Amino acid sequence: MTDTSCLLSTMATLSSLTSTSRPYVGRFAPSPSGALHFGSLIAALGSYLRARSQQGKWLIRIEDIDPPREVKGAADDILRTLEAYGFEWDDVPLYQSQRTAAYQAQIDSLLAQDKAYFCQCSRKQIQAMGGVYDGRCHSLPQTQARNVVKSGAVRIVNTAQVQQFDDNLMGHICVDSHFAAEDFIIKRSDGLYAYQLAVVLDDAYQGITEVVRGCDLIEASCRQLSLYQHFGLAAPQWLHLPLACLSKGFKLSKQNHAQAIDTLNPQSSLNAALAFLGQQPVETQGSVAQMLAQAVGQFQLSTIPQQSEILIEP
Repeated sequence: MTDTSCLLSTMATLSSLTSTSRPYVGRFAPSPSGALHFGSLIAALGSYLRARSQQGKWLIRIEDIDPPREVKGAADDILRTLEAYGFEWDDVPLYQSQRTAAYQAQIDSLLAQDKAYFCQCSRKQIQAMGGVYDGRCHSLPQTQARNVVKSGAVRIVNTAQVQQFDDNLMGHICVDSHFAAEDFIIKRSDGLYAYQLAVVLDDAYQGITEVVRGCDLIEASCRQLSLYQHFGLAAPQWLHLPLACLSKGFKLSKQNHAQAIDTLNPQSSLNAALAFLGQQPVETQGSVAQMLAQAVGQFQLSTIPQQSEILIEP
């Protein structure tokens, strides 16, 4: 979504600023909903090359707060796959399932300050509003609101409404003003914590200075910047990579059963991922660790295609 009337507010400007003096810390944060595929490899490789080329840390976070979508054993399989491809991470992996107390504490604080509220509106009702939630549950009379409280989803009172930011690859990003202004969900009606809340609190907790990930999450960055403002946290910088797509708008993903990458012969997949990211190929005679070291040494951010998606052969 874009909005030609997008004007950079003072708050939005401040929210996107990050201290350049902080040591670089990057991360790769897969969900254990299946095996790593070629699209996952691109995200892992892009974030790894960026971090190591900046002499920074590279962390792993397993985003396991959506049990209905998780595959048993997938988290361990992801770590083994990364090892097979020569990736070495700093510190022990962080599991979001161990962080739920922090998420709930933040929600409780927001609710106590009337900075968040419960909402029972269904998707059908929101579609009837034009597809963007209109804040009606926060506007309920107090007597009626008390009947709704402690049930349904939790939405934040979105006073920040960040509409744009600068991406270190894709340039200036501007989203629709209605999307930016929406009181979005931070805890789902099924009791699970929303991605937007968890990722912000965890990136801040881990000291992430730049988020490198796929372009499917580029618009979500504005909502995350809004949360950074709400919580008074220093926001990271952003770098969104092109998505690997089988056809226009159809990205490789675990949900569409993308094929797992080969852990027995990773060399060809590594060079294919490097080529996708506009990087020079590396020698395949040595170990995968040596391949990655060579790739880090010749990494060029400027040669990554400035495209939201790139079509690949199935």
